[in-house]
Amino acid sequence: MPIRYTPESVVIADTPAEILEWAAHHIEHVGIHQGHYLFAGPGRTVTLPCWPRGALEVAAGQARGSAGRTYDWDRIHRARDEAFRILAETLTGHPADTEDPAAAKELHCDAIDRWSAEPGRTAADAATAFRTAAARAIPALF
Repeated sequence: MPIRYTPESVVIADTPAEILEWAAHHIEHVGIHQGHYLFAGPGRTVTLPCWPRGALEVAAGQARGSAGRTYDWDRIHRARDEAFRILAETLTGHPADTEDPAAAKELHCDAIDRWSAEPGRTAADAATAFRTAAARAIPALF
């Protein structure tokens, strides 16, 4: 069953494609912010504009879990990391230039941050990028 976006949802996507699609809806809903320290308080993730990397984190459950639910955080975090990889490769047109997983993760985040910091970047641009990456993620085995 596909995840349906609502900013207050406690249902958390656990596949890269669903995380990317949820992030697209989220950034369309709250808008884009090109800066740091956005989520400095409880409850703020659902209403404040966010940068693309932040939208992916919120989609993967940051500040959205419920004490009354059980989550497979290992699966969610693997899916989130894969979503970062697929988005970064979609934005740059090539894979990270390293075999080291920690260094690759840093390269993915840097690529996403550089892309999102370009002047004039819009929430619509980010949503389109998320959906393009999600389409690439669907056929991948996870």
